[in-house]
Amino acid sequence: LRYKAARRAEEKLRIGAAAAAMVQRGMVVGLNGGTTVTEVARAMATRPELAGAAGEPGVTIVTNALNIAHELTVRPSIKLVITGGVARPQSYELIGPLAGRILDEITLDLMVLGVDALDPFAGATAHHEGEAAIDRALQRHPKARTARAAPGGSFTSSTMAALRALSTNSASASTMRRRASSTVRP
Repeated sequence: LRYKAARRAEEKLRIGAAAAAMVQRGMVVGLNGGTTVTEVARAMATRPELAGAAGEPGVTIVTNALNIAHELTVRPSIKLVITGGVARPQSYELIGPLAGRILDEITLDLMVLGVDALDPFAGATAHHEGEAAIDRALQRHPKARTARAAPGGSFTSSTMAALRALSTNSASASTMRRRASSTVRP
């Protein structure tokens, strides 16, 4: 994970800022794991306007990523919900049926989904089938808008496990990059 964090670091920072700008106070936001989504979490954590009244949490984050949970636990402006499940050491993500159960009980307003690849035919994909299963569960919420966060190098490849076809209800990383490079806010 540390190696991946250094790759395309500037691009991940821009994507993080653009995705975090989509979040409004009172929202319930789902985050899966990955280095790009970690930057989204960091950018959200530093937005003072997301804080609630009298120091109460102003936004709820639901995540299966242990590293993201670790960073956000100390942020009083964020209510943190961790899915549970079995830890996958390669990605710090919780996977398996335990992780999926809580996702059936919540409603998301926005899902920021880090993906390993975006393929024009397969859509968003992941290297590990367990992570892909949780990502699909996070995307099942009909109310939630999905923002797929992947650096530019992810757009020409495909990996083993399909997450979901690309749709008009989602914002891809290229959309977020355009937002990040312009002065117009979403």
